[in-house]
Amino acid sequence: MNEQITTGQVHHAFLTVSDVARSRDFHTSLLGFQVAAEFGNRVLLSNGGVILALGPAPNPSRAATGERFDENRLGLDHLCLSVGGAVELEQATRILDQHRVSRGEIEDLPNFKVQVLMSRDPDNIQLELIAPYG
Repeated sequence: MNEQITTGQVHHAFLTVSDVARSRDFHTSLLGFQVAAEFGNRVLLSNGGVILALGPAPNPSRAATGERFDENRLGLDHLCLSVGGAVELEQATRILDQHRVSRGEIEDLPNFKVQVLMSRDPDNIQLELIAPYG
């Protein structure tokens, strides 16, 4: 008998960050998230469809000082958020440029019928914005 756990959508993601206030400001001012709740040194953000938790390392004594995110280590590779379409991706490039956030160019992924724009958050976590064709 092949039993499987039936799962639904991702409920939330928790990102360990070096500076919670800086990351909160990045996600609220650039990506439209709102503060949903604060729990001590942790914050929950929501954009109406995604809950994003931000907090410091759970065990600060094991955290590497001055470390930046590296997707070549085990764990998270990137965070991908959807936007409405090509117009919103173009607008995102202007907003990221205005805030001097490093970004790539909008790329077509024809096999998936989407376009993607990659950038980095203040801790170097790769952030992708993805839009359907059309």
